[in-house]
Amino acid sequence: MERSEVVERYKWRVQDIFASDEAWEQEYAAAEKCIDFGAFAGKLADPAQLAALFARQEEAGKRIERLYLYAHMRHDEDSRVAKYTAMQSRAMSLYVRYSSESAFVEPELTALDEELLRSFAGDARFADYDYFFRCLIRSKQHVLSAAEEKLLALGGEVYGQFQNIFSMIDNADIRFGELDDGKGGKISLTHGTYGVIMHGTDRELRRRAFEQYYRSYIELDNTIAATYFGNVKKDVFFMRARKYDSCLQKALEGEDVDVCVYRNLIDAVHAGLPSMHRYIALRKKVLGYEQQHMYDIYAPLVEDADLKLPYEEACELVIRGLAPLGKEYCDLLRRGFAEGWVDVCETTGKRSGAYSTGIFGLHPFVLLNYQQTTHDIFTIAHEMGHSLHTYYSNANQPYAKADYRIFVAEVASTVNEVLLLKYILAGTQDEKMKKYLLNYFLDTVRTTLHRQTMFAEFEEKAHALVEGGIPLTGENLCKEYLELNRQYYGDAIVHDEQIAYEWSRIPHFYTSFYVYKYATGIVSAISIADRILTEGEKAVKAYKAFLSSGGSDSPVELLKIAGVDLTKPAAFEAAMQEFDGALAELERLIG
Repeated sequence: MERSEVVERYKWRVQDIFASDEAWEQEYAAAEKCIDFGAFAGKLADPAQLAALFARQEEAGKRIERLYLYAHMRHDEDSRVAKYTAMQSRAMSLYVRYSSESAFVEPELTALDEELLRSFAGDARFADYDYFFRCLIRSKQHVLSAAEEKLLALGGEVYGQFQNIFSMIDNADIRFGELDDGKGGKISLTHGTYGVIMHGTDRELRRRAFEQYYRSYIELDNTIAATYFGNVKKDVFFMRARKYDSCLQKALEGEDVDVCVYRNLIDAVHAGLPSMHRYIALRKKVLGYEQQHMYDIYAPLVEDADLKLPYEEACELVIRGLAPLGKEYCDLLRRGFAEGWVDVCETTGKRSGAYSTGIFGLHPFVLLNYQQTTHDIFTIAHEMGHSLHTYYSNANQPYAKADYRIFVAEVASTVNEVLLLKYILAGTQDEKMKKYLLNYFLDTVRTTLHRQTMFAEFEEKAHALVEGGIPLTGENLCKEYLELNRQYYGDAIVHDEQIAYEWSRIPHFYTSFYVYKYATGIVSAISIADRILTEGEKAVKAYKAFLSSGGSDSPVELLKIAGVDLTKPAAFEAAMQEFDGALAELERLIG
């Protein structure tokens, strides 16, 4: 289907950002002129000058965000349109220039006396920046001189090349070939078709797809290992330049998260691995295999129980499922579905998958490629969770504190998924549907909590090797990964030799120490959803206060507003117990 064939109510209203490409060009020209902060250099000890700088930065930041979002969304509508690819690149270059021009700010502020900085934090003129100053004081020892900071900022596009190189390998250069579909036809093996096959019921097709897919990565093992080694060396360079003890410490302190959170996560998942192994053994039993392989790990345990709903009916189901969050929340959902927040249909050239995005001062947007499946119904709930988190934060925080940290970005989306799943489970008498949903939940926890924690452990091990002076090679990366795979999945599955190379196909590894946030996100969401269902209005009020908090404090402190303390083991243990309870119920139903 071409985009021109889609009715308007199924398209997002990108014109809410700019009415036309011409309006975008006019704003681009204006934005270029306001990215000049040099006149403030050397004057930031003067509160009046500092206030003026912040105002100028805010104006420029808002303009660049709008420019980038428009170009990005237009590009994602149809990636074949070269004009929007170029506009997106121009907007990114403008942002790099903004970062470079601003590079003197933090070093100059950091060099000021701590008492002066504390006075700024308590000054009414800087009320929107109180948390910024607290973070600045905490990071004083890690900020370099103005000249050094500017040099690092100028290298921003260079440092991202390892990620770009992997992206080109993974999306443009790698070839998986064609696969015999077993019915006399051929399937072009791609990332997308591989995922479909792995979730399918044809075991022989899964095996051949698995072997052929990984063969392509194995053939590029040395190239990908060298690329990843370069990315980790980049991390180690920044860690040492900024005088941190480890890359993990640098990454977590950058988001104001204590390393104990990372340790709590890994410790809890390790303690819960017997239940994970029990689930893998149950899968083997239900599937009836003498030997279960890694290409069986996504095979459905319950067939033909999919919820096949038209988009409008799916939206209504989501609204009913999220009713515990109150009328205001559900009214916002209805508004989003009706007022051009969502781009619904899959069309030629459109970006695959789904996401939520937004900027200050405007409603959020959601990209979907909706199909009539249970997964896509949950995707609606998930992405609208992101969007309403953005909506509440923007509505209740000033620009300087509206943007919430990545650490909490998956919480609201996953709360929605958990509430929707429990609603459907409670309302169905269909045993097959119950088994399907329990399996869906267990697989969600397995992939979002257990698997992402395994990835997080792998990242820490890889960085520790380079920090210790040991180069990364395909051989030692595969060795580390295979050992973790055995530890996490247990003895009820064959750890096929190909799975040792799985690290080489994970794009998130090029944004180091990112994946653990998926795990802490689902841990937090499970606790919050349980509290909402058991405590009612009191918990809803606390949760909305969290949604409205933006980036006004440490993300760990903000989660405490919603009743989740990740500096202690309780929330992690509760998530493990939730997994264990769902597993016990599925075991009971299967018999």
